[in-house]
This record gives sequence, structure tokens and C-alpha cells, in this order.
Amino acid sequence: MNHMSKNSKHLAGISLAVMGTGFISTLPFEGPFIIDLLQGGFEAGLVGGLADWFAVTALFRHPMGVPIPHTALLPKNRKRVTKALVSTIENDWLSKESIKDKLKQIHFTEKLLNITEKELHSDYLKKGIVQTLTRLIHHIDTERVAPFIEKQLKESLTSLEVRGLLQSAANQALLSSYDKQAFDLLLLKAEEWLVQKNRNYQLGSFAMRAIDKIEVDGIFQFALKSFQSMVNEEKLGNILQNLLLNNIASLRQEDDANREAILLRLRTTLRNIGENKPLVEEIQNLKDRLISDWEPAEQVTGILEKVRQHVLAFVQDSRFMDEYFLPLITNLLNEIKADEQRINQIEGWIQEQASVLIEGNHSKIGKLVEENLDKLDDKMLIEMIENNVGKDLQWIRVNGAVCGFIIGLFLTGFTMLV
Repeated sequence: MNHMSKNSKHLAGISLAVMGTGFISTLPFEGPFIIDLLQGGFEAGLVGGLADWFAVTALFRHPMGVPIPHTALLPKNRKRVTKALVSTIENDWLSKESIKDKLKQIHFTEKLLNITEKELHSDYLKKGIVQTLTRLIHHIDTERVAPFIEKQLKESLTSLEVRGLLQSAANQALLSSYDKQAFDLLLLKAEEWLVQKNRNYQLGSFAMRAIDKIEVDGIFQFALKSFQSMVNEEKLGNILQNLLLNNIASLRQEDDANREAILLRLRTTLRNIGENKPLVEEIQNLKDRLISDWEPAEQVTGILEKVRQHVLAFVQDSRFMDEYFLPLITNLLNEIKADEQRINQIEGWIQEQASVLIEGNHSKIGKLVEENLDKLDDKMLIEMIENNVGKDLQWIRVNGAVCGFIIGLFLTGFTMLV
């Protein structure tokens, strides 16, 4: 029991003792008006003090240990009192509506922005941010992330539309004149092949074998035999080689009709390559086979490890906070503070989440009060209540004695006068 409660309890006892002493002291004396008046006052004060002492004591325990009916009200009705207290707290003092109304008066977004802006440049916060980011980066399990990235890569590549991609590549090739460059490169490689050593003999041998396989009758057979008798592999090869080289030289000329016809056909094919279903299907099947056989998890893990090391070095660099992170956060805070609509959206979201928490956890307030009260036995509960409201209860006893004394004076004087 605290000091103030003890003082009020002593004062109540003193007031009762004064009334009892006064009453006993006036009993031997009779006659004088003032003595009879005081005796009546002390008597009424003693009765009033005793009655209020009985009433106050009956709240917590049996007066003088006697089990008088309707005493020790708190221990006997503990469950009902607890239930009523919990109900009052949940439904009146801390109801859902009252808590929500109170939270609406708090501008969380403004307070959070001010606190963040105030603490943003403190060394403690900067060190904590770096340590937190470092731990997060270290705790990333690249071996577990790699299969997920592999899966996403394969799904993304599988979902690619070959027709559109092929047509886009063809259009880009036409736009960049890759058709001409490819055709000229093909002519160059053909020319390099033709001028190699003994290439004329190879061409002649190939042509002679082809002529031997030709089956004709009559004059055509006679003509072929005559032609074969006049040339050999080397002569025929020289003729073919010179013919092909001359044609290549002609095809290199920008104004050559054959060149223009070939390029026109090539461009037409490229422009309509997306409509070439057999080619699209073949490339699609090739792509699917390559993706199915592709297992990049190991390569992805290696890349992730390298990225992790670079990110760690970047975060732990002394310039990271002052030159990159803090300016980024500062600009973000300034943008939010300047955008009233965004502030209202954030505030609305916070209030909404608070309402959800209140709806889901409001009953825990009453349960918490009930659990804490259940932890106290009757003696501890009575002591706690007496410590907190004992002063006022003891003053009831004092007031009972004083008021009884005054009323006793009045009634005694009135009786004597009448």
C-alpha cells in the first residue's frame, strides 16, 4: 500500500478514535447544554464512522472476519466484476469505433515522413542500413535462386513467337541493307573458291562426269562425243571457271539486271518470310529442342555470385550512402511530401491496415485484461484496488464521522430546543 493510502487510512482511524473518545469522555457529565450537545455529536459521528467503516470494509472482506451476509463483495463477485470490467473496456472505453476515431486524428504519414527525414542522415541509421543490406545480400541463396531463374528464362524463351521474331529480323535486315551485303559476301566467297589452285581441273572433271551420264540418241549423241574428243578436264574447267568469274563480276555491278532480279527475289522472300510456314515450324522445333536441352543453372549461379560480389562492394563503399542511397531517399521523400494526393493515398492505406488490425485483434484487449486479472489472487487484487482507490475509500470513513458529528450536533440541539 502506498504512502498516501496509508496516511488516509490512519486519518480515517484517527477520526473514528476521536469520535469514540469524545463520546466516552462526555458520558460522566450531565446537565450543561454544551456537554449534551457534544455528546450527541460524538455519538452520531461514532455511528456514522462505524457504519462507513463497515461499508468500506464489506467491499473487500468480511468485517472483523465475521461472515456477515452481503459482505466481501469483491471476492464473491470476482468473475462478474471481471466480466463487467472487460465488457466496459471492450464496448465503451476502448471500443473499435473509439480506437478508429482516435487513430483517424493521428496523421501517421506526416509523422513518419518527419521522423524519417530527421533521422535519415544520422550515422547510426546509415550504419544500420548498410549492415542490413549486407546481411540481406549475404543471405541470398544463389543455388536456390538459379533454378527459378532458369525456369523463368526457359518459359520466356519458349513463349517467344518465332514467326514475329523471324519477320522482325528480316525487316531489320532489309532496313540495314544486309541483303546486299550478304549477296556481295556470297559472291566474294564464291570468287575466292573459284580462283583457288586446281579449281579449274575440279570443275572440268565434274563437268565431264556429268556429260558422261547424259543419255541421248542420234545426232545429239554424236555431238556430245565430238565435244568430248575436242576438250579435256583442264580445258573444260578453264571455260567454266572463266564463265563463272565473269558472271560474278557482272553480278557485282549495281546496275546489272540479273543482280537486281536476284536481290528483288531475295527481298520478296524476306518480306514474306513470316508466311513461310514450313520454315517457321522448322525454326520453332529447333528452338524448342535447344531450349529443352539447355541447362543454364550452373552458369546462372556463377553470374549471380559475381553480381553478389559487385553489389556487396558497391554497398560497402563509403560513397554508397552519401552519393547514391541518401539522395535517392531524400528525393523520394520530397516527391511524396509535395504530392498531396499520394500522401492521402498512403494515409488511407495506413488507416485501412490499422482498421483491419483492430477488427482482427480487438478482442485481445479484453482477453489481455482478463488474463492479467486472473493472474492475481483475491488478496493481491484487493491490495491493488486499495492502493489505487484506497485514499478515496478512507475519506468516505472520515466524511462519515465528520458528517455524523455535525448532524448529531444539529439533531441534539434541535431535540433539546423542542
